Amino acid sequence: MSKTDLRGLGREQVRTLVQDLGEPAFRGDQVFEWVFQKRATSFEWMTNIPKGFVASLSGVAEIGRLEVISEKKSSEDTTKYLFGLKDGQAIESVLIPHDYGMSVCVSSQAGCRMACRFCASGEGKFVRNLASSEITAQVLEIQALLDVQNARVSRVDFMGTGEPLDNYDNVLQSIRVLSEPRGLGIGMRKMTVSTCGIVPGIRRLAGEGLQVTLSVSLHAPDNALRDVIMPVNKRYPLEELLPACDEYAKSTGRRVTYEYVLIGGLNDGAEHARKLSRLLRGRLAHVNLIPLNPVLGSRFERSGPEAVRVFSRELQKSGIAGTMRKEMGSQVDAACGQLRRRHVDAGRRQVGKRPDPGTKPG
Repeated sequence: MSKTDLRGLGREQVRTLVQDLGEPAFRGDQVFEWVFQKRATSFEWMTNIPKGFVASLSGVAEIGRLEVISEKKSSEDTTKYLFGLKDGQAIESVLIPHDYGMSVCVSSQAGCRMACRFCASGEGKFVRNLASSEITAQVLEIQALLDVQNARVSRVDFMGTGEPLDNYDNVLQSIRVLSEPRGLGIGMRKMTVSTCGIVPGIRRLAGEGLQVTLSVSLHAPDNALRDVIMPVNKRYPLEELLPACDEYAKSTGRRVTYEYVLIGGLNDGAEHARKLSRLLRGRLAHVNLIPLNPVLGSRFERSGPEAVRVFSRELQKSGIAGTMRKEMGSQVDAACGQLRRRHVDAGRRQVGKRPDPGTKPG
């Protein structure tokens, strides 16, 4: 029988698990805090818990670990981690330092089935959804590395490999776990869920009553072009997608971020910017312009500096709020899926250093 991974449970769920084993609920609080505040990776760390109970708990639960396969750091101090899972799959996470704190971009799936034309994730093919514990573990592993610097993860972006709304339940559970006040305590307003446009998932998320930011990968101002770039548009065209986004904005009171990757000669003309302005005018929206990250073997190229300036100027003239995303990792294969793809293509694992699971904090 498989064991329950404590990294995927919220505080109340741990309390229930502990009570089912015949222990008082406060023991659950102690266990939860060991895992999420003290970053325990072994039951041996839990020195204030009776050994008899630890033996019972370890019979039904575990504290999952991720193996650091490789780690790449850019000159901007962006660090990309390739983590290994128990079944041999690999996933990516990125640590990005900002003026306002440390942001972690996590993966929600091993591979992706959305097949966006410019993205390396889809080329890796979909393998499976990640469990909630595997999602939260990405943040915990990186937080453990930051502990020695007295630094803290302050933001979590569900923008790594995979489509978060295609793994809805596990992503939602990880959001709730990561925001637990007695755990990592990352506010929901400091979390972003990115989607290529899964309309039922957006509408469902709108009804959850959460304050997470919704980020929608748009990348084209009309259906014809979006069909070429993003096959998901054939199932959920703009006439369905944008009203769902409006519903999310109305339900939460939060503006929706529309991601727009600028691809040279394809979607970066002044006429595209004007179309985009007409599409978003009057909506609670913000446009995030993104220089295309080059992907090995892709026919797409990034837009030139002049095209970017013209596109941005057209948006500003129309009164559309927008920013140009600062590049923080092209040197570390920061485009989703690239590091994993290189690993899969190479067919070999480079085992990195990590703390011994049995080592207690000093």
